[in-house]
Amino acid sequence: MGDWRDVFRAFLKLGLTSFGGPVAHIGYFRAEFVERRRWLDDRAYADLVALAQFLPGPSSSQVGMGLGLMRAGFPGMFAAWLGFTLPSAFILVAFAYGASAFHGPLAAGITHGLMVVAVAVVAQAVMQMARMLTPDMPRIAIAAIALAAVLLSPGPLTQIAVLVSGGAVGFAFLKPGRFDDHVPLPARVGARAGTCLIAAFFALLFLLPLLAAHGGAGVQLFDIFYRAGALVFGGGHVVLPILEAELVPKGFIARDAFLAGYGAAQAVPGPLFTFSAYVGWLAGPGGVAGAAICLGAMFGPSFLLVPGVMPFWARLSHIASARAALMGVNAAVVGILAAALYTPVFTSAIHGMTDLALALAAFAALVWSPLPVWGIVVLCGAAGAFLF
Repeated sequence: MGDWRDVFRAFLKLGLTSFGGPVAHIGYFRAEFVERRRWLDDRAYADLVALAQFLPGPSSSQVGMGLGLMRAGFPGMFAAWLGFTLPSAFILVAFAYGASAFHGPLAAGITHGLMVVAVAVVAQAVMQMARMLTPDMPRIAIAAIALAAVLLSPGPLTQIAVLVSGGAVGFAFLKPGRFDDHVPLPARVGARAGTCLIAAFFALLFLLPLLAAHGGAGVQLFDIFYRAGALVFGGGHVVLPILEAELVPKGFIARDAFLAGYGAAQAVPGPLFTFSAYVGWLAGPGGVAGAAICLGAMFGPSFLLVPGVMPFWARLSHIASARAALMGVNAAVVGILAAALYTPVFTSAIHGMTDLALALAAFAALVWSPLPVWGIVVLCGAAGAFLF
């Protein structure tokens, strides 16, 4: 059993330096905790990564939570999340504070530049996820149907229905490949405690909408972000359409401010889900309270699911039907993200040839240049100050 303070220090360093998104984060974690610190071996680490891919929510943060839990129990899990999450949350809250206090043509140009770079970022995410999650015609078909459904009937209920339908089609028709045996993870959580945590996850998922219907802005925001964290497969980019459909029409945040914050989130280290702190600062009760509500709600499902599922993961991961359903869900995620690329991302940011040229240049830089993502985002924000 390790010390939670050592866990916090290790993850704080990663939270300050881990640029590049969840795939890069998982590589950083392996180098730090498998190769350098030797907290676990490659076999156990692969099992933990597979668990994070199976669960909804922020995959790299869930790997970090699992590492902290295995090392120092529940205090270690919280310390790992805190160290990895706080740096980017603070940066995005500072950006939200500056965005709300900074007005005029220069601010509008920077905001528009960040909206344009969001087009390139989401386009690259669609391309990468399609290559990985829709490698055959059945899954391409699931993604195409999901894309059409979300474009024809936008809204959170459609997105949930698409994910459920994708899982059902995968369960019925897809055939997963062979899954190698893994040594069970040292979960430090018993089966009874795991069952209680999973029950709490579902109880909140169904009860929060009822409370939100009669509650104030804080309860409504907690419900929106909890459901986003509980229903999102495929990483932080997929949060975009779900949150936009919930927050912008209800007047919690303006679409321009929403997309500008999403663009800025690409330039910071740590998990993209800390975008929730930015939105919380500007929406609802606003300020520190709003940021804390939205950040806690977004990661709340992961705090329940990671320790809840770990005692059962060795068995569940070897059930072919469960993995087939996940394949269908992931294919549907590609369709949802492709729909989000068109609306609201493209339709809100691209209004002329200058916008399109900047978005294409940013996309080319993301795909072919050695520049880090945060550098491209900063350059696009600066370009927006001069061009718009």
